[in-house]
Amino acid sequence: MAFRTVHETLSVPCQRSRPDKATRRRLRRRVHVAGLAIDPMTESEVVDHVVDALKRGEGGHLVTPNVDISWAAARDSEVRGIIEEADLVVADGMPLVWAAKLLGTPLPSRVAGADLIWSLAEAATFYRYPIYLLGGPPGVATQAAGRLTARHPGLLVAGTDAPPYGFEADSESYAKVRDAVVAAGPRLVFVGLGFPKQDRLIGMLRKDLPGTWFVGCGSAIAFAAGAVRRAPQWMQRAGLEWLFRLLNEPGRLARRYLLHDLPFALWLLTACLLRRLFS
Repeated sequence: MAFRTVHETLSVPCQRSRPDKATRRRLRRRVHVAGLAIDPMTESEVVDHVVDALKRGEGGHLVTPNVDISWAAARDSEVRGIIEEADLVVADGMPLVWAAKLLGTPLPSRVAGADLIWSLAEAATFYRYPIYLLGGPPGVATQAAGRLTARHPGLLVAGTDAPPYGFEADSESYAKVRDAVVAAGPRLVFVGLGFPKQDRLIGMLRKDLPGTWFVGCGSAIAFAAGAVRRAPQWMQRAGLEWLFRLLNEPGRLARRYLLHDLPFALWLLTACLLRRLFS
């Protein structure tokens, strides 16, 4: 049987069952900001939601949009569709939290993927759910696994992998990555390959592991490994984490942050303020 690429797979309509009553109630509570429907949940509520689903044998896909992801979704309907298909969408970006507040539909807090990797790993330790770390430069996922298990002794790490750059364009390399995850049989997978690449891969893996939760977590694996420094808490609370990262990685992030994300964030906040004032 010929191997289909992820892009070909995404073109096939996904048949989804009708959500149960609790899910329909949660969907009605979603906050609409920057063209995205976001679940108004705290970090602990996200962890509880994932654990409750795992107890029922149900898997899922968690997306944590920030300004960069919101900008991409505003420009590309296929990217926006990936977010709309996710089971859980929480705001990993203070501008989204501020925008929701300006619209009069506040989100309880920012829920960062870099924090969720620790809190979900703690829950996985308690319930004995094996995890899998996928992403980052060579050795980083393994290093992250070591730091997670050092903080949470007893954490079951089913495997780690650092796919080579461009693996998704080669069917053999792609199949190798997919087969390794499926063979490991984890219940919780952190995929840090950058949006939307990581989420396209998740879309493929969910077919083979329907009882597994997948977290598209961007740089969270590198943060957990200590390979990339996080901003101080006060900068995170002030919505300045982007500035800290820009100062530390100007060559890689200047174009993204200064030409795309910052103008989009300013436009978003201005539009929400005007809508609030004149509605």
